[in-house]
Formats: sequence, C-alpha cells, structure tokens
Amino acid sequence: MGDSRDSSKGVFSGEIDPEIAELIGVESEETGAPALFGDSAGPKVVLAPEQADTERESFAPVAAFEEAAKPLFADKNYYKIALGGEGETAQRAHKLLSDFLACQDPKDKSVLRNKLISAYWNLAESIAAKSYTALPMPKVLLLRFGVMLQTLISDEQRQMLSRVIFDNHSTEPLYYVDEWLKKIAAGQISPSTTDETRPSQRTQPERIHSMLEKARGAHEVQLGLVKGKIVEIENAEAALQEKVSLLLDHDRRSDHDDLKAEYNAGQRTALGEVGNLARTLGLLDRELSRLFGELENASQQLAELKTKSADLGGQPTVDAQTVVNEFNTVRQMIKMCVGRQGNHFPILMKQYLRANIKDIVTRENATFHMSQIEAIDPGLFKRTFKGQTKRIVPYVILAPCYGDQGICWEPFERFNRATSRGRIAIPMFPTRDVQSAVITALADLRWQVEKERAQHYWMEEGLTGNYYQWFSAQKLKGDVREYFIQDYLTWVTKESEGMQKLNRDVRGIFWRYLPFPEETKEKLKTRGFVYGELAKKDRNRSLSDGY
Repeated sequence: MGDSRDSSKGVFSGEIDPEIAELIGVESEETGAPALFGDSAGPKVVLAPEQADTERESFAPVAAFEEAAKPLFADKNYYKIALGGEGETAQRAHKLLSDFLACQDPKDKSVLRNKLISAYWNLAESIAAKSYTALPMPKVLLLRFGVMLQTLISDEQRQMLSRVIFDNHSTEPLYYVDEWLKKIAAGQISPSTTDETRPSQRTQPERIHSMLEKARGAHEVQLGLVKGKIVEIENAEAALQEKVSLLLDHDRRSDHDDLKAEYNAGQRTALGEVGNLARTLGLLDRELSRLFGELENASQQLAELKTKSADLGGQPTVDAQTVVNEFNTVRQMIKMCVGRQGNHFPILMKQYLRANIKDIVTRENATFHMSQIEAIDPGLFKRTFKGQTKRIVPYVILAPCYGDQGICWEPFERFNRATSRGRIAIPMFPTRDVQSAVITALADLRWQVEKERAQHYWMEEGLTGNYYQWFSAQKLKGDVREYFIQDYLTWVTKESEGMQKLNRDVRGIFWRYLPFPEETKEKLKTRGFVYGELAKKDRNRSLSDGY
C-alpha cells in the first residue's frame, strides 16, 4: 500500500489504498467508504451509577444473557471515528495495520505484527486518556472488545457482539474496560495500586477519598462489633431470665400447710449461675459502652471526611495521567491473563473469536459462573476482620484479550482491608472455556486473600501453610500459587462431583479449609470410601473442638 498522507499537511488525506480496502472489506469512498479522520461523532455512552451491594448473601439470578442486536457496527464511518482525533498515534496504527494485512511474507508479517501490537496499545492509551468524556461508540468498542476495524470480524461475530447486554443492569461490580476507566476518571473507584504507586503522589481530592473509604470501612467494622456485643448481652439476659424463672418456681411443702419450699438443688445451682450471669452482664455492659464510644468517634471522623469530600465536589475527579496509569495497569492485567505463551495480539480478529455468545466472558456469563462457583465454595467471598465476617465480591474487570486464565490483581485495597473489594481480571475471549477462565481468577483471589490473612505465617498456617508444606514435601518445582490454582480448578469441577482427581493430601487440605456445603458433603459420603473418611474426620474434629 502507498502511504496515503498529504505531504503538504502532514496528515492523512482520508483515503485508503484500493487494494487494502478490498482486502479488509472496506468499499471505496464513492460507495460509502470511511474517510479516516474528521469531526464525526458517534452515539454517546452514558453509564449508570455504581450500585454494588456488599451485604447481599448471594448473586441475584441472571435475568437475561443477551439482548436484541444493536447497530453497533452499522456506521460506515466506524473506522474513521475510532481513529479520529488521535493524531500521529492513529496515523501510525493505521499504516501498520494496512501493511500487516497486505504482507504475505511470514517473516515480515511477524515483524509488522509486533510493531502493530505496540502501536495499537499507544492508540488505545490515547483514547483511554479521554475517558472522562462521553466517547463515540467506535472508541468505546475499541476499548471494550478490541474492535479497531469492524470488518476484521465476520458479520456473524458482529451480530453476536451486538447482542451482548451493553449496560450494567445488575448491582454487581463487573465492568468492561471502558466502564472501568470511566469510574476511575470520575473518582468513583480508586486507581489500582502498583509497586510504583505512592500515597504522596495522590492529589488532595484523591487522598480525601482514600481516607473517606478507610473511615467508612472502620465505621462498618465498629458498627458490627457493637451489634455483636448487643447479641452477647441479649443471650446472657435470656439465660438470666431462664435462671430467674427457675428460682421463682418453688416446690411446696405438703407437710407444712403447702408452704413454699426452700430452694432445691437445681435452684441453688441456678442461684450461683445468676450471680455469674450478673457479673458477666456487668462486664459486657462496660464493653458495650466502650464500643459505643469508639463508634461515636468513627461516626464523627466519617462525618468530617464526608464534609471535606463534599467541599471538594463529592467524588473526586482525577487527571488524565491517573487514567492513563490505570489503563497501563489494566494492560499489565491483560498480559498476565494471556500468559507467556499466549496470543498477545490485542486486536479482535475473526480467526481468534468464536461466534457463540456463550463462549465469551460477558458480564452476565461471568456473573452466572461466579454464582455457580460460590455455591460450591460458600466461603469464597467471605472475609473476617476483627471478628466480623462479611461477603465482599471483588471488582471484576472483563479484559478484551485471548487469555488463558483469570488473575487476581489485589485481594483488597491497602488502605481498607476491612470492607474494600479486591480486583480480579478475566479474559473475555478465553482459549479454553468461560468456566475455567472465571474459576482461575477466583482461585487466585482465594489464594491471595488467605495468604494476606495468615501474613508472615502463610507458609505455616491455614490453607496456604498446609498447601505449601505439601508442595515442599513433594519437592515440586515452580510457583506454588500456580499449582494451587490448577488444583482449585479440579476441586470445583471434578471433586465436587465425586470424581477423585486430586492428590489425597491435597483433597484433605481442601476438604478442611475450602469446605463444600453440607448437602454436597452428604452426597459425596455415598460416593466412595475416601469422602466417607473425610466426613469422619470432620466429626472427630467437631467433637474435640479442634475444627
């Protein structure tokens, strides 16, 4: 292809070489081909406010997995709008894409492929920096699905993507990349942490927002402690009432005109217990007073930070560089999802994409599989902090890549371990299947949460400690976390169905620290001697109070 730039202006003239146009399925300008750069704007995308509920006990059933097809790719100027306004970055991406598609020599094509990958990410970064604005639809679709040029995927594939439910109608924290960046740009979600991130680099609104989230978490924890102490008092009061009722129910002395008798042996015991309960209630009351004082302080601090945040305009917006940094963090997540030996080509092409909506990780498919996995591993999203256990679903970033497995970026935010969400990424176009992509992400989350919980004892205690000791005893090589993820995949997909695929010791570790629901355990007890023995160990631990 010739370089279709106007040398007098240094920009594209807006024409595509006819041979390349035919190759990529774009008609000539006379028949409606898109000029490359102009001021045309597509439909605007308006995202609903975040409404995730951390108190819900389980996922709500998915009402629908697709919707009526939308004309996402009908605009004849799609390519022009997608690249429009991005300057030299877009010019380079266009030139390399054209050369790549026209190249026939495998060696040259490989070189062009690598250059195109770099150019595409620069283009996507340029678009991402504008996430605080309402992006035209082609730019949104480039970020969301990796569709740079719509004719690189088949009509059937375009129809499939057009049926993906576009907006988040649920209250679950699952986001496509364009949605995620918009939330970051609006300050509604804190930027993901990296090794380079320093608190001193935050702006004043960002610092206030971080402090507000931490205070909100501390207030929630303190409120939970007060509620827990009230339950303890109510239980002690109920026991006291029972003992007092026993004391008031006197026997009668038939030998002395049916007078009330002295306390019997049981009542004398109850009398001693009344004294103990009264002392216990006194202690509990003092603890409750202390907790209410701490709750008052937490409430006051939260109120002050809310006022400061409101004075700064509520949710803090962030600068373009923060959004660019977040985009590059997402790019690292994508790189991890793809893996070393995976397909790192970021542009959606028909030879890499399946045409069945069930085979891609849409928001609804991911929610469905997360719900199924949680039913097998009920403790998956449970987090205990200062004696308070909450179900906290992580943020899920649906990454547009041909990935091998999902990953956990962070188990929770550094400034709020109590109630903040973790962050996981799941590849939208998995190389195996949707279920495996989701399970591996949740397995990574499981490992990292348990490791953080055990802190510097992670190689000695709990799930990670027992698994690490088994791993070391077997003299296995490689990353212990990767072994765990694959074993967790087997645990959820095979062992939960009674198929004995895991090492015996690993099965025992998972049975204790990642227990199935009781109904699943009861079912498995009838499936074989192995599960029956594990159930017996459960009973023995329960009787010895060691479980």
